[in-house]
Amino acid sequence: MFEFCADPDVLGTFQWLSCYLTTGKHMGFYWSFLTVLALLAITAPLALTFGFGGAIAARSKIAPLSWFGKSYIAIVRGVPDIAFFLFFVIALDQGIEYLRHQAFCPDWPDAIRQGNDFIVCTAAKMPLSNADQSVHDRYSFFIAVFTFAIVFGAFAGNVLFGAMKAVPRPQIETAQAYGMTRRQTFWRIIVPQMWVYALPGLGNLWMVLIKATPLLFLLGIKDIVYWARELGATKTPRFTDYPHGDWRMWYFLGLLVFYLAFTRVSEIALDRTMRRLTRGQATSGGEAQRKGGA
Repeated sequence: MFEFCADPDVLGTFQWLSCYLTTGKHMGFYWSFLTVLALLAITAPLALTFGFGGAIAARSKIAPLSWFGKSYIAIVRGVPDIAFFLFFVIALDQGIEYLRHQAFCPDWPDAIRQGNDFIVCTAAKMPLSNADQSVHDRYSFFIAVFTFAIVFGAFAGNVLFGAMKAVPRPQIETAQAYGMTRRQTFWRIIVPQMWVYALPGLGNLWMVLIKATPLLFLLGIKDIVYWARELGATKTPRFTDYPHGDWRMWYFLGLLVFYLAFTRVSEIALDRTMRRLTRGQATSGGEAQRKGGA
């Protein structure tokens, strides 16, 4: 904070605003943008990994593995995101604490589930009660990333499963005619070409993931939506040195601009990626490139 911010009551409009926008809470607001970007940067490849694994499992010739892959894709896609987030986070958190309880407190005499309460020993708490606040924040962020990855991994798995089936059958038959094994055909023929068919669906999924980041608030993380609501609400002199009216519209307008700008940058990146992938490919995109260069 600037030195002239010591007495907000004597500040001019510009100085008052500069002091107001550099308070500790506003620094938390600015930091929350990095939290959202970090969530996207980590969740996207992790969800793609889960989806790829689910798609491979779904097309497996081993029945139990195929059932598992198809069940994962179908069940997670069929449950509303909010319901899954609220259920899975609690279940995962209690599951971790239950395993820690069994490992650290095997002689615990009482039941863990006591009516509506879930009670474990102090050593099994995750994180520990005396842990620093930063540890609690990182743990909540880890839970959020894993939950997002599970949910969007199911959608990615459905997209990739369809993309694998979209690879022209004659190419697979040609690979088999050359003596390639099933594994070689998958990794050398299907996987390199499936991205062309998967990218439109994955691009839409990426946009949905961006729009889903406000769900962080449901997981107890102070994201940009939380701070916009907190900072924009009416502040009176009784509770703050920088009183103001209801400014939530302006804060949420800033979030609108942020999300629109981010999605626009994503659209440009996805379009360039598609042009690169379809170069020389026997697809509608590749045909359009060929005609454009003719």
